[in-house]
Amino acid sequence: MTKQYDICLLPGDGIGPEIIAEGVKVLDAVGAKYDTRFDCKESLIGGAAIDAVGDPLPAATLDAAKAADAVLLAAVGGPKWDTTDPAAPRPEAGLLGIRKGLGLYTNLRPVQIFDALAGASTLKPEVIEGVDLMIVRELTGGLYFGKRERFYDEEGAGTDGARGQRAYDTLEYREYEVERIARQAFEAARKRRGKVTSVDKANVLETSRMWREIVHRIGEQEYPDVQIEDLLVDNTAMQLINRPADFDVVVTENMFGDILSDEAAQITGSLGMLASASLGDSTALYEPSHGSAPDIAGKGIANPLAQILSVEMMLRYSFGMNEAANDIRRAVTEVLDEGWRTGDLKDAATPADKVVGCAGMGDLVVSHL
Repeated sequence: MTKQYDICLLPGDGIGPEIIAEGVKVLDAVGAKYDTRFDCKESLIGGAAIDAVGDPLPAATLDAAKAADAVLLAAVGGPKWDTTDPAAPRPEAGLLGIRKGLGLYTNLRPVQIFDALAGASTLKPEVIEGVDLMIVRELTGGLYFGKRERFYDEEGAGTDGARGQRAYDTLEYREYEVERIARQAFEAARKRRGKVTSVDKANVLETSRMWREIVHRIGEQEYPDVQIEDLLVDNTAMQLINRPADFDVVVTENMFGDILSDEAAQITGSLGMLASASLGDSTALYEPSHGSAPDIAGKGIANPLAQILSVEMMLRYSFGMNEAANDIRRAVTEVLDEGWRTGDLKDAATPADKVVGCAGMGDLVVSHL
C-alpha cells in the first residue's frame, strides 16, 4: 500500500520559491522510487505574508503547519521589509513565531565536508579533513523570546542633554528547557562519536552558570558513557576555525547557536550546502541554513542543494525513510564528484559547461536518484 505524508510548504521570500521547487522535484522522484506519496501544499510566511495579509505568520499558516506531517521551509526576509520600527511587522517574526507555535525547541545543524568541495573552504585542507559535527541549538528560549522594551528617559540622554533612548532584552531560561535540549544533545552523541561540547558564557552570565550545572547533571546521571567538554562561546568561535574536526556534538543556547552555526557553515565553503532540522514533540520543520539571498532572486542561479539536503533530513527524522535519505545523500555526492557546480561553488578550475543553475542542479540530483 502506498504511504502518504502531508507536507506544508513555506516558500517564503527571495530565492525561496526557486529552491523549494527543487526540493519538491526531489520528493517526487523519491516518492516514485519508494512507492510513497508526498502531498505538498503551500502557505504564506515572512515578507510574502506581510505583503499579502499584513502578518508574517498568518493563523492559516500555523494551522496548516500543525496539521501537516512535516514542514519544509525555504527562506524569509529581505531589504524590502527591513525596518527599525519596533511596531512594524518583520519577516523574521514569522520564523520565530512558527518555531514557538509548533514547539520546535531543538535545532540540528550538521556540518560535513563533501570531498569534492574541500577546496571551496577558506581553511587549509588538513584543518577540515574529517570534519563531521552536529550543532544542537536551543530554539525557543533566551534573548530572542525574552521581554524587551525601548523607551525614553533622562538617563539615556545624549551629550546635548536631550531626552535619550533606553532599551533592554531579557535573557532567561527555565530548568526544563535546558534539561530537554541537553538530552537531545546526549542522545545525538550516543549515535555518533560520544562527545558533547557544551557552550556557554559561565564566567559572566547567570543563565550560563545554570546551563552548565544542568548539562553536567543530566550527562553524569543519565549519559555516563558520553564525554562532556565545557567551552566559553568566544573560545568556541576560535576553536571551530582552529580545530573543527575535534568537535562531535555542540550544544548551546539560542543566540550563541545562531551565531556559531553560521560560522561552522562557512567551514564547508558555502552556506548553500547546509540543511537544518527543527524538532519538537510532534511536527518538525526543515530548512536550509542560508538566507533568502534577494540579490540573486529570480535569476535561476541559486544553489538548491541545502534545500534538497533538508528533504534528506525530513525523510530521516520525520518519516524514518533512512534508505531514501541515504539515496539523496548519495545522489548529491555523485553530482558533485562529477564536477557539477552552481555559481556559488565554482572556482577558477570549474569548466564553464559544468556550471548549472538552480533547476539544472535539481535535475541532476533527480537523474542520479
